Amino acid sequence: MKTETPSVQHVAISADEAGQRIDNFLRTQLKGVPKSMIYRILRKGEVRVNKKRVKPEYKLLAGDEVRIPPVRVAEREDAVVSPHLQKVSALSDAIIYEDEHILALNKPSGTAVHGGSGLSFGVIEALRALRPEARFLELVHRLDRDTSGVLLVAKKRAALRSLHEQLREKGMQKDYLALVRGQWQSHVKEVQAPLLKNILQSGERIVRVSSEGKPSQTRFKVEERYAFATLMRCSPVTGRTHQIRVHTQHAGHPIAFDDRYGDRGFDRQLADTGLNRLFLHAAALRFTHPKTGEEMRVEAPLDEMLRRCLKMLRSGK
Repeated sequence: MKTETPSVQHVAISADEAGQRIDNFLRTQLKGVPKSMIYRILRKGEVRVNKKRVKPEYKLLAGDEVRIPPVRVAEREDAVVSPHLQKVSALSDAIIYEDEHILALNKPSGTAVHGGSGLSFGVIEALRALRPEARFLELVHRLDRDTSGVLLVAKKRAALRSLHEQLREKGMQKDYLALVRGQWQSHVKEVQAPLLKNILQSGERIVRVSSEGKPSQTRFKVEERYAFATLMRCSPVTGRTHQIRVHTQHAGHPIAFDDRYGDRGFDRQLADTGLNRLFLHAAALRFTHPKTGEEMRVEAPLDEMLRRCLKMLRSGK
């Protein structure tokens, strides 16, 4: 397998790239290069900023010139990407909004947002493969692997900063649709239950309600009722791992086909609908556009499997 011979790069830092640490900047520039190698070339002084050595925590300034030494990206990167070319092209069709600053897509269920935890390839890697010319593509937030729906990506560092601030200040509203077991009681409009995250030896994350956990709050609204299930609109106020999944379980109404917090009996009741994936979908995201200040609402339609499931529940079959 042929690889291009790497050469020294000299990169001028734009105003949009200023403010980030040199180690994080290098990770973006040298995609596929292990973190250990990035820190090694910094430590050995092979990376220079304005012809001087810098430490990993150095924050870049507009106008800085960064010398990046030749680094051979592992040949395995091509091998990682090629089996996923189909996923990459499918992702192109999943884009539901795009401008110069942001990109939103309707993430399919079963696709991780980024590589890691034993997965070599995720949405962000696929987008970068799709847009090799893009200088900056970063996730604004995350969705669980099995959750589908609106996923926001920043195309400029300034946009990422603005959107992260909105997340911190709770200025971004996320609305999910979840199919839960049984008849949700209409008066239960909110669940406030602290969540504690445990990481098992396998690396799997399990979250449970615990007084030692972090404060967590989700708002709920009944969308539609069926014989043995309820379609809920869930709006998390805080952004904890698996928050909606654990809060619905805590309320006594686990989500359909949730392999960690669900109910197998409920899943069996849904067998005739053809559903075989977690029924949790990020339906809409409301935020302020990082450049124009306009209020945006991006919506992602349900996929065919979820639509068919609801149709069959409505018909009572």
